Amino acid sequence: MDLDPLRRIGDQRQPTPSARIRSVISQKAKYALRALLALADVGVGESVLISDIAERQRIPRKFLEQILLDLKNRGLLSSRRGKNGGYALLRDPNQITVGDVVRIVDGPLAPLPCLSRMAYRRCEDCDGNEDACRIRRVFAEAHRANTDVLDGTTLTQMAGQDISLAADAG
Repeated sequence: MDLDPLRRIGDQRQPTPSARIRSVISQKAKYALRALLALADVGVGESVLISDIAERQRIPRKFLEQILLDLKNRGLLSSRRGKNGGYALLRDPNQITVGDVVRIVDGPLAPLPCLSRMAYRRCEDCDGNEDACRIRRVFAEAHRANTDVLDGTTLTQMAGQDISLAADAG
């Protein structure tokens, strides 16, 4: 069994298949979701200090500051200074989807640029008829399934307050 993430092929070291697995979402998006879930646990409008979120969720504070600022600038959070300061949810966690958060933090979810709602552009090697593209059709189906789950799952559902996610979604 090859445990080395790099293995020799000929004279070159190549990544093993497991070392090439691309993460679906970034660590930044995972941190954003963890922070939002922590805020959802205390309720809309209730402030939590950034240091408390960072410590409880094991997120580097400086990184968390940038994430929360991005979420604030996109209208998901408010912030207050002072004794009762911190960050708070502006919207009900039942109205914030995983897809919303991942798009804010990571950008488009689409695996191909020709499938993106946020950043559509024609593929460079496209013959001109996207509907006839066999590659696009397969990835469009996979993208639809992915976005159905991410856009259909709210912070409330993730927090376990409403466990009605489709059993076959995962």
